[in-house]
Amino acid sequence: MNIVSREFYNRDSIIVAKELLGKFLVHESKGYKLVSRIVETEAYMGVIDKAAHSYGGRRTKRVEVMYGKPGFSYVYLIYGMYNCLNIVANQEGIPHCVLIRGVEPIEGIDIMANNRYNKAYDQLTRSQKIGLTNGPGKLCMALDIDRNHNGLDVCGDELYVQEGDNEAFDVVSAKRIGIDYAEEARDFLWRFYIKDNKYVSVKI
Repeated sequence: MNIVSREFYNRDSIIVAKELLGKFLVHESKGYKLVSRIVETEAYMGVIDKAAHSYGGRRTKRVEVMYGKPGFSYVYLIYGMYNCLNIVANQEGIPHCVLIRGVEPIEGIDIMANNRYNKAYDQLTRSQKIGLTNGPGKLCMALDIDRNHNGLDVCGDELYVQEGDNEAFDVVSAKRIGIDYAEEARDFLWRFYIKDNKYVSVKI
């Protein structure tokens, strides 16, 4: 399958967030290849978005990658322990990004299970299997993504997105998660997920 082009990301983050659904997130490293299908995303709209790290034009060393070219990774730490993977969207200078919130494991599942639980996949409980990648911190742990991957070109050959398999699905729009501080922005329907997929983190 073809790797998604940079032009795909050079658009409004809401459009990119919707259209990333169904595509494959791939991490090739350390002699393995981990493949997952993107099933849940959130759009962040930069300087106008009170939930965004770049709201109001905030520009720090941490968020600088968002002001760069589209199609690069923005990986940050939450709660001092969990990594979150974002992909920079829109043109250079406009700090939009898309948070990858949930993925469905496809290839390299035993490695993902070992990364998360130190067990093979067939040793996991039913809840552990569902909890393998149904959240932004969980999927980064399973796919071995951390802040060392911040600023990677996701149009490259290590951490990248491939075109989907044209499987039909319905898209649900919902409020974003964990942004109660963001005043009116907390109510924007900028979270998108594949309906009825069990790896969606919060089905509301």
